[in-house]
Amino acid sequence: MGETKKCVVWDLDNTVWDGVLLEGDELTVRPGVREALRTLDGRGILHSVVSRNEPEPALARLAELGLADYFLAPRIGWGTKSQAIRDIAAELGIATDSFVFVDDDPYERAEVAHVLPEVLCVDAADVPTLVERAELSPAHITAEARDRRRMYQASARRKQAEEEFEGPQESFLASLGMRLRIIPAREQDLRRAEELTVRTHQLNATGRTYSYAELDALRTSSTHQLLVAELTDRFGPYGVIGLALVETGKEAWTVRLLLMSCRVLSRGIGAIMVNHLRRRARAAGCPLYADFVRTDRNRMMYIAYRLGGFTEVGQDGDVLSLRADDDAIPPLPDYVELLTDED
Repeated sequence: MGETKKCVVWDLDNTVWDGVLLEGDELTVRPGVREALRTLDGRGILHSVVSRNEPEPALARLAELGLADYFLAPRIGWGTKSQAIRDIAAELGIATDSFVFVDDDPYERAEVAHVLPEVLCVDAADVPTLVERAELSPAHITAEARDRRRMYQASARRKQAEEEFEGPQESFLASLGMRLRIIPAREQDLRRAEELTVRTHQLNATGRTYSYAELDALRTSSTHQLLVAELTDRFGPYGVIGLALVETGKEAWTVRLLLMSCRVLSRGIGAIMVNHLRRRARAAGCPLYADFVRTDRNRMMYIAYRLGGFTEVGQDGDVLSLRADDDAIPPLPDYVELLTDED
C-alpha cells in the first residue's frame, strides 16, 4: 500500500447531498457522507469542497446541515475543478498526489483525472465504502492526527490575524501568548516523533530518520535524551513541532538530531530550542556539540546553529561537527513562555 491520502475534496450537488441547490431542491445528506466525514476526520484526513455553485448559499446550507466545520479552504464557483484542487493544495500546503476527489459527475472526474492524474477520483456512489479504502486507512492514528483539522483551522485564524496586524513582527508575536513546552518524549509521542523524522526535510539538521522502535529505545536510554517540543497560543495548539536527540556523554553532550516543523519557522522556535539545549548541557558541566549534515534543503538549520553560538570544529565524512561557544546564553524572548520538565 502507498502513502495514506491526506485530503478528500467533495462535490456538493448529488454528492454530499441529494438534489441541486440552485434548482431549489429539498436537500438531504446522502447516505454514508456524514459517517465518512466523521470517521476520516478522526483519522487525521482533511476535507474540502469543490462545487459549481454560488458560495454564500452553498456554505449556508452546509452550516444548516451541521457539516460546514469539516471543510477547509472550500472552493465554490465556476472555474475548473482541477484548478480548484490546485488552489486548495496550495492553501493547505499539501501535494496534489495526496488528494482524493469525490464527484457524481463522470465528466468532472475525467477532467480532474486528465489534468491531475495523481489525484484519486471516486464516484459519489462509492461513498458508503470510502472509509474502507486502503488509501484512507493510516496504519497508526496519533493524537496529532485526531486534532489535525482543528490545528489547520487555528492556523487559518492565526494567519488572518497576522495579515491584519499593524505593527512590528515582535509585537505580533507578543500578542499570540505563545507557550512552548520542551519535555522528555513519552511513549504516546513516538508515532508523531517518527512522523517528524520522515516528513521534515527543510528544518532537519541531519536528515536522519528513526523508526518507532529506535526512538523508543533512545527514549529509555541512559545515555540519551529524546525531547519533544509542543507549542500553543491563543488560537490553539500547533501540536508537537520539534524534536531533539542528545547523546549525554560524561565528557561532552552531542545533539545527534534537531528538527522542527516549518509551521514555526517565523516564531523563533529554532533559537529557543538551541539555547535550551545549551543551558541543559551547561548545567551538567559539559560542552555541547552538534551534528550537521548538509542537504539541498536544510541550510536554515545550519544558520540556526551558527546564530545560536555554534562554530565548526571538525568533519567526519558528511557529518559536520559544531561546538557551542562558552559565551553567555541569550535570555528567552519576552513573547514566549517556556515550560520544561524542570518546571
